[in-house]
Amino acid sequence: MQNSGVPLPSYPMRQSLAKPGTRPLAILGGEPAFAALLHVGRPNIGNRQQFMEYANQMFDNRWLSNGGPFVKQFEAELSQLLGVKHALAVCNATIALEIVVRALGLSGEVIVPSFTFIASTHVLQWLGVTPVFCDIDPRTHNLDPRWVEASITPRTSGILGVHVWGRPCEVGALQEIARRRKLKLFFDAAHAFGCSHQGRMIGNFGAAEVFSFHATKFFNTFEGGAIATNDDDLAEHIRLIRNFGFSGYDEVVELGTNGKMNEACATMGLTNLKSLDEFVHLNLRNYLKYHKELDALPGFHLIQYDERERCNFQYIAVEVDTKEAGIDRDILIKVLHAENVLARRYFWPGCHRMEPYRSLFPNLSSSLPETERIADRILVLPTGASVNEQDIEKISGILRAAIENAGNLRQYASES
Repeated sequence: MQNSGVPLPSYPMRQSLAKPGTRPLAILGGEPAFAALLHVGRPNIGNRQQFMEYANQMFDNRWLSNGGPFVKQFEAELSQLLGVKHALAVCNATIALEIVVRALGLSGEVIVPSFTFIASTHVLQWLGVTPVFCDIDPRTHNLDPRWVEASITPRTSGILGVHVWGRPCEVGALQEIARRRKLKLFFDAAHAFGCSHQGRMIGNFGAAEVFSFHATKFFNTFEGGAIATNDDDLAEHIRLIRNFGFSGYDEVVELGTNGKMNEACATMGLTNLKSLDEFVHLNLRNYLKYHKELDALPGFHLIQYDERERCNFQYIAVEVDTKEAGIDRDILIKVLHAENVLARRYFWPGCHRMEPYRSLFPNLSSSLPETERIADRILVLPTGASVNEQDIEKISGILRAAIENAGNLRQYASES
């Protein structure tokens, strides 16, 4: 995704302090390694000719929204790919989560991780449901079922699991808790399109699962998302809510919203579905290359994917151990940004330390130690179709040079 308008950080030029024989880092006076900005989530784009063929047909149809033929085709292809009965296309994943919360009739409290994108939490607060932040398993970065059980109160109505990095939650344990405690279980699967759990595609678990097809995701529809469910009644309820509560041509039977996907986004989805395997292959190539390069660096622990399962390899997320690396994650971010590598801190500082939650729940830090520890260590690096193996070698070289110049960089950070 291109820069959102937030000014990029700038760093004062200074005389090079690089050690003799090492690459002069831009932050220490050298030239940036990349002339153009390298983004974490630059959009993947499939076959443009195919997209234009769809778009021309869309214009000929003069049907741009309201459940047109391309949306219906897109939903049918999603259902087949995921192996689910219903895949309902929506305008974005945030609205999709809101629709699911309403369709499930959730109220009171819903348990959710703090280590997630803020939308997972905002959806609940927006609808008057209290998010109850639960700590994560440090191995998986997903909800820890032990802490989920401990977080349940008489006001709890549901559990919202998030498949962080596309690695599935402990679905079985969460399903058992939800069944035993009579709670609704659903999943934010924004990272997990095209991934599987125990041989079954994500989209088939809980009451419903929500996918994001935002431009920054490896598979995009410009902007959009989908709700997957195998529950016929829930699917029908979702369809009503998605379209203002209309049942038929002019009868409104309940409170709804406008969550529809338009035809242009559906054509982009159909186009990119044809390139899905190619996108995954490129992500896997990049993942393996990063694995090889970063394994040689002390303190850099690349998250591991289970290659026995289907996976999109969408994120290159690294835990940086400051003690082992001799340099902390935040200094590395500054080093990379100076080189025009726009690495990110996902999901720092944790939703519970963002507004309005830090004001509403000011004393949560002690109950979320793993969330805060992981949030302070994660470094996400660029990947996708716009990144090649030579780029990865350069990025890894920057990180290697940062380790070699750790002392100078710590001094520089303390003076800045």
